[in-house]
Amino acid sequence: MLRAARLPGPPEFLPGPAAAIVDLQTEQGLRLVKGQWRYSDARVQEMDFVHVGPDLGPGTVPNRAYDVVPHAEPSAFDDAVWEVLAPADTMRRRGSGRVCFNWYRLDVTIPDRIGYFDPRGSTLVFEVVVDDYAEVWVNGKMPLAIGQTGGQVVGGFNTPNRVLLSRDAAPGQRFQLAVFGINGPISTSPANYIWMRSATLDFYSAAAASPAWEAELGQERHDARFDEIVPADVRLERIAGGFEFTEGPVWAADAGLLFSAPNTNVIYRWDPAGTVTVYRPKSGYTGFDIGRFQQPGSNGLTIDSAGRLTMCQHGNRRVVRVEPHGNITVLADRYQGQRLNSPNDLVYRSDGALYFTDPPFGLPEMFDDPDKDLSFSGVFCVKQGAITVIDDSMAGPNGLAFSPDERFLYVGNWDINDKVVMRYRLDSAGTAATERQLLFDMTSAEGEDAIDGLKVDRAGNLYVCGPGGIWLLSPDGHHLGTLHLPESPHNLAWGDDDGRGLYVTAISSVYRMRLGIPGIRPEPGSHAP
Repeated sequence: MLRAARLPGPPEFLPGPAAAIVDLQTEQGLRLVKGQWRYSDARVQEMDFVHVGPDLGPGTVPNRAYDVVPHAEPSAFDDAVWEVLAPADTMRRRGSGRVCFNWYRLDVTIPDRIGYFDPRGSTLVFEVVVDDYAEVWVNGKMPLAIGQTGGQVVGGFNTPNRVLLSRDAAPGQRFQLAVFGINGPISTSPANYIWMRSATLDFYSAAAASPAWEAELGQERHDARFDEIVPADVRLERIAGGFEFTEGPVWAADAGLLFSAPNTNVIYRWDPAGTVTVYRPKSGYTGFDIGRFQQPGSNGLTIDSAGRLTMCQHGNRRVVRVEPHGNITVLADRYQGQRLNSPNDLVYRSDGALYFTDPPFGLPEMFDDPDKDLSFSGVFCVKQGAITVIDDSMAGPNGLAFSPDERFLYVGNWDINDKVVMRYRLDSAGTAATERQLLFDMTSAEGEDAIDGLKVDRAGNLYVCGPGGIWLLSPDGHHLGTLHLPESPHNLAWGDDDGRGLYVTAISSVYRMRLGIPGIRPEPGSHAP
């Protein structure tokens, strides 16, 4: 299948012009932010360590390893005896040459004004270019998330490190910056030295620095309870776009929003700073026949109590968990000896039981695929390694979620002839349904789409990606209203610190809105592993 080509765009956030720039390699710039550069060479030092253990982390068998000292990244590190650099001295060649490292440290304070510009409420970015590589610590911290490129980690050969310091700058704010310089490429033991090509503080006005674009949100109100959910001043924002198809979002506290691109076999990471990076390539399949698949990649994503990513893989036809050291644990790939179809979406219960849906939508020929083993599309439970069927009667079970008290499991059916949301009461073990009820029927609704992802808020209301938009249903199945987006919504995730941000994957884009009731979302510590 030929796909339309896309032209590459700027890889960094805030690629436009800044409203004000402070050049930290000039006397005037340093005076303005009350800064002073301090410098030290760094060296490689041999140390005691241990070989890898059975869990792929550090074990118990001693070995010898290497470290780079000093560790000057902590904000409280005492650099008083370090060499003081004049601004121009940052451009002098430093280090021993060959494989070498160094540190530059600087404290900066936001001034009341920068020329004509008032920095209050602006977005502040520290940009540094070290010849050849750099790592940047801010106030003693360097958050790490898989898929990071640039920012505080090495971005590339002589590539700018652009680090977001604040989205609401205020005069008097102070930042401690520690830049670790690296001579490279390390593998060639280069015959040159480390120096700083540029170092600036870039200030952007609030309007120019927005990581999102406002989008039109239509509202269809059927019940007064709709107003408790959708604030009068609600805004829909498009936070990412240009994808072939987006699905399966989940909010990860240490990483931002993760979401699947099933068609292109990738999991992306959206960072609140406004960047999108590849979090996991080849997310669902690496087979030689991948060209037969329309959707070989991952679909539904969730997080378990230990913060581990759990995903539905279409091409591999399994549900897997990613362990802390990167290895994979297969949680489900067969039922009674037969391969699963293509697991679609998933949710954990508080006791650690995992529930997932398994329509054949990820198979090349779906229901007619010659490699299809199971005769049904199931709703499954995985508990303590055993796999049981909750329901085998729907053609396309898709999104699923629990009620706040976990008395009910909701499942939507992706079937244009039977667009229903079902409600199941489970037995005490959670491995079988004792009651199956129709909660809501959308079959007669206009629109080609059936029912895809669904989520629940803390009041028990359901948010269902259905024909024409996101349907809001009360816990008893009353239609409260519908939200209409510019693109067809396919899945949802609750995010932000307070859980009130609703993130929506919708064909080529990802959208966000802030709603009135926090949502139920997977959080570390919420259930047993």
